[in-house]
Amino acid sequence: MSMFTAFDINASGMTAQRLRMDIISENVANAQSTRTEDGTPYRRKVVTFEEKGGQTKFSRVLNKYFDKYSGEGVKVSGVYEDTWTEMKLVYDPSHPDANEEGYVEMPNVNPITEMTNLIDASRAWEANSTAFTASKSMAMKALQIGNNG
Repeated sequence: MSMFTAFDINASGMTAQRLRMDIISENVANAQSTRTEDGTPYRRKVVTFEEKGGQTKFSRVLNKYFDKYSGEGVKVSGVYEDTWTEMKLVYDPSHPDANEEGYVEMPNVNPITEMTNLIDASRAWEANSTAFTASKSMAMKALQIGNNG
């Protein structure tokens, strides 16, 4: 593993966690949005990751010559709507989006869950940043040793 591979891995982790934090903040911002463009309440979004460079043996050999500097690490495999968590029903007959019985379907965003996920994403970003800084420090020290020798 080269030093540049370590940079790629850490940078991919920071990029993925930054997107995750963006999606979490979108969820929090829309926690009270009862009507989106399609007329339904906002649905919480979830980011999923997968290993970067997960290739078959054949494609790995083929890409070895064309893609020497592709990094390893993590990549965002998708941003999906949370369809497994139920929407909340709140009784508010004066709300413009209330149904015939006076209930409003609210987004399935739980602020406590979102803040917990935000702390998790923030700590993961910090860990990648610390590892990136350590790799950079090692690379600089190696250049200094090579320069003095």
